[in-house]
Amino acid sequence: MDTLSGLMQGFAIAFTPVNLLWSLLGVTLGTAIGVLPGIGPALTIALLLPVTYHLDPTAAFIIFGGIYYGAMYGSSTTSILLNVPGETGSIVTAIDGHMMAKKGRAAAALATAAIGSFVAGTIATVGLSFLSPIMVRIALLFGPAEYFSLMVLAFVTVSALLGSSILRGMSALFVGLAIGLIGIDTQTGQARFTFGQLPLLDGIDVVVVAVGLFALGEAFHVAFREARRPEELSRVVGSLWMSKSDWARSWKPWLRGTALGFPLGSLPAGGTEIPTFLSYLIEKRLAKKPEEFGQGAIEAVAGPEAANNAAVAGVLVPLLSFGLPTSATAAILLAAFQQYGIQPGPMLFSSNSTLVWALIASLYLGNLMLLVLNLPLVGLWAKLLLIPRPLLYGGILVLSMLGVYSLNNSVFDLWLLLGIGLVGFAMRQFEYPVAPLVVGLILGPMAEEQFRRAYAIAQGDVSVFFTHPISALLLAIAAACVIGPYLLRRRKAARG
Repeated sequence: MDTLSGLMQGFAIAFTPVNLLWSLLGVTLGTAIGVLPGIGPALTIALLLPVTYHLDPTAAFIIFGGIYYGAMYGSSTTSILLNVPGETGSIVTAIDGHMMAKKGRAAAALATAAIGSFVAGTIATVGLSFLSPIMVRIALLFGPAEYFSLMVLAFVTVSALLGSSILRGMSALFVGLAIGLIGIDTQTGQARFTFGQLPLLDGIDVVVVAVGLFALGEAFHVAFREARRPEELSRVVGSLWMSKSDWARSWKPWLRGTALGFPLGSLPAGGTEIPTFLSYLIEKRLAKKPEEFGQGAIEAVAGPEAANNAAVAGVLVPLLSFGLPTSATAAILLAAFQQYGIQPGPMLFSSNSTLVWALIASLYLGNLMLLVLNLPLVGLWAKLLLIPRPLLYGGILVLSMLGVYSLNNSVFDLWLLLGIGLVGFAMRQFEYPVAPLVVGLILGPMAEEQFRRAYAIAQGDVSVFFTHPISALLLAIAAACVIGPYLLRRRKAARG
């Protein structure tokens, strides 16, 4: 009953005319900016953080909720049309979705992605409403040692399960951890890694890092790739709507993707990547024509896109319950909470219940608004194929620099942005995953704080991390994630 009463209270707040307008503004902005290549959900929210700084927290997070879901729609749009995933969860969508676009079936791909996102988002938001309070009760059992071990698990799983190798994922993570250490140590007051630069005393803003990695890094990467091998796409042909065959091939993948995405996304180290890859593999196994996968199979768009959006709602469960971001977008949302002096975690549902339930209620409304907004526009988004790439990415660079400069009106931030953009370009060139770097940047300082707190409470006894049952279990799972793939490869090689 507490959950239902809280949800009803949230709907009462979200249905006020002003908040309905904020939600509509959020989904519109999220979709409009999210469809720009290279600007995914994380960057969209990051770019708009300065704009919402002076708003009431409830109104701001209703906008963020709309932007979050809207930008996920936009991310799938750029994945399908331009083969530029806005976030790692859209990588799988790009495989067959972009092939459909090259064959002139971009509108059908966009339609199945939009409807699948609505179905999955609605069902998963119901799960978020009822699962988050249960997770809060579990989170109350966690002390500093357990939180540190949980963050270690998040570090390891995000790094080990993304990218082409564990070593590259862990390398990206440690770069993020190093960036997170820049600034003044909150416990000793000593400056760390500032190299005498006064602007670095406050650390590097996560918005600068997100914009540099996602926008500039992607723009540089695409410019380099296009200069070497320009790609020609087919114009949109045929119907701008799904055929009867498309519907028949899509509805089951929508439901399977939802059932797979939400529970995996709700895990403290879940994220959106694993569910989408698993959905792709399952749909290929179940398909009547598996040979079409990789060549433009609509099931390969419907299933992973539903899994992606269901996992998006699932990602909010550990964020709200534990204060633990498991994706780049969740990390930016955590920064948004901190911007208002709010720390997500077990006490959030009691100390800021109005804000939380208004945010969850706005997700229901935003999801419906997005379906109404996006389905009539699939033909318009498909015409993005006609815009020259230099104009698109030139606009992204200008928008990115304006957004970063508006944070502190600092030219130093622009130089940082350029440097981080070059790092993002290099990571893409050498196939290093970007998400672990952002997660390390956000969680690194928090993990350090929890470690030092647990270490102080235990009076210097490191065994505290292994004698507490929950902490020991989490560390054991983290070790298994690192060692397990290596042992499996050894076993497979021995059998081979």
